[in-house]
Amino acid sequence: MARVWAPNAETVELVIGEKTWPMQRTTEGWWRSPDRPLQPGDDYKFRLNGEATYPDPRSPWQPFGVNGPSRHLDHSDFVWHDEHWQARPLSAAVIYEIHIGTFTPEGTFLSAIARLDHLKDLGISHIEIMPVAEFLGDFGWGYDGVFPFAPQHSYGTPNDLKTLVNACHQKGIGVLLDVVYNHLGPSGNCLANYGPYFSKRHTTGWGDAINFDGPYSDEVRRYFCDNALTWLRDYHFDGLRLDAVHAIVDTSAVPFLEQLATEVDALKAHLGRHLVLIAESDLNDPRVVRHWELGGYGFDAQWSDDIHHSVHSVLTGEREGYYSDFGSLDDLVVAMTRPFVYAGRHSTYRLRTHGRQPLGMSASKFIAFSQNHDQLGNRACGDRLSTLTSKDLVKVGAALILLSPYVPMLFQGEEWGTQSPFQYFVDFQTEPDLAKAVAEGRQKEFASFGWKPDEMPDPNSIETFQRSKLDWSEVSQECYQEILDWYKALIRLRSQVSAFTDGRLDMVCADADVAESWIRIQRGPILMACNFSDKQRTISFMEQGRHHTMLIASKPPVETSAVAVTVLPEAVAVFYNNDWNQPSV
Repeated sequence: MARVWAPNAETVELVIGEKTWPMQRTTEGWWRSPDRPLQPGDDYKFRLNGEATYPDPRSPWQPFGVNGPSRHLDHSDFVWHDEHWQARPLSAAVIYEIHIGTFTPEGTFLSAIARLDHLKDLGISHIEIMPVAEFLGDFGWGYDGVFPFAPQHSYGTPNDLKTLVNACHQKGIGVLLDVVYNHLGPSGNCLANYGPYFSKRHTTGWGDAINFDGPYSDEVRRYFCDNALTWLRDYHFDGLRLDAVHAIVDTSAVPFLEQLATEVDALKAHLGRHLVLIAESDLNDPRVVRHWELGGYGFDAQWSDDIHHSVHSVLTGEREGYYSDFGSLDDLVVAMTRPFVYAGRHSTYRLRTHGRQPLGMSASKFIAFSQNHDQLGNRACGDRLSTLTSKDLVKVGAALILLSPYVPMLFQGEEWGTQSPFQYFVDFQTEPDLAKAVAEGRQKEFASFGWKPDEMPDPNSIETFQRSKLDWSEVSQECYQEILDWYKALIRLRSQVSAFTDGRLDMVCADADVAESWIRIQRGPILMACNFSDKQRTISFMEQGRHHTMLIASKPPVETSAVAVTVLPEAVAVFYNNDWNQPSV
């Protein structure tokens, strides 16, 4: 039976082809069509007040794009082969972020399957797919989706997406999906025609905020909670990453984020599967990952930009924009021992005190990375770290992330040091005014980095999209093999030694010599010594004992004595103390 929420409508009709059926108002602003149940394959719209027709706000499929009809489908028709599947816990995870449109030359759900063996061989436990909710055009990042329940038509069908998830599970790889609940895109967004989905009291950088706390907000919250449950239940995703939760304005006693976490917990218990929620938040607020029973929102983990900024600024020397708050080895020391560098500390970039200490929390509640879609794509030219610093320092940065106490995440192609940029692109060519506004908005947003408008590629150009596609031929080239082998060795070492995955921040200590440009990090029996300078450095061991070399990123090998190690320029060495005794808790 067709159903739609349209509390302010006087009449609603179901439209299939040239035929219409009147719908009946029920309770809480809902309408239903008792005379014409929807069948799988039906293409339909709803006519409001005898005037314009619009796709279904809960459309499961938009095969003709954002302005075409919705297509009904039955999720029970798909045959799954993952009955006993369980994803690894986040504490044991190595996540790999991908963008479907640029991950392969074809840019489809099905074509991604051919690359899963590469990820499995690398040691990846989860892939995280950038948003796939239907958006305007054939290419884009996905953060301007307007039909949250419908997979992007240019990537393939809903069953193609399920086939990808199925294949990942058969390879032992979990699948996370990036979703956007803080705003909807500007084009094709018909929700406001149906009801008060948006707030007149709150705004975001993208326009009116979602109505999570005003009149009629119960049904709006239901809409987004149901969307999350659909991805987890009907598409078998193992978790969701929520974009920019700091842009969700909600003054409710029980915030939407907490409601979502409790409902996902209930679904997890019902399905008997591990399900996780990960947040992106720039608030440095531990309440995001504190359990809802303890007054938090109840998310399992959150991204930590402070870790990225600390690593990136040291490796590249960049100090513009938000990097002005970072750049010292002292900041990197803090980042290696706690996830928020700014935790009640004054930020010169923000001109205020920022953040709060995440006391008593496991490092496995925080995601660390040296590259992701934002930190690459929000540069003028989408530069990769491999083009901003030396190959040796790229290897040092990889060790800092993959052997950190946090949950590491890579971005597609990072593992072999790809030269392909990842630039910002949208397909708004059919709406010139919108395309112009987007291009000008990006120039204004990133002016603080000193990037000139003529340096920034046109986000509306298909060439910008094509440049951002991975070049998989690089993988077989000898010049990229050294980085790929290094990433594999780091991931293998992380999986073999329990000290790398225990998440205990109380077992981590670090210090640095700013003048000599080195840092050393002790994690239980493990010592990692990083030399950022262009001269070799002698770095003493933090504790006495017989240290054996586990991994080095230099040729010739480092020299060690009973008390110190000599590390070559721009290199890292990892040691295990055979005489270490774990202290009692």
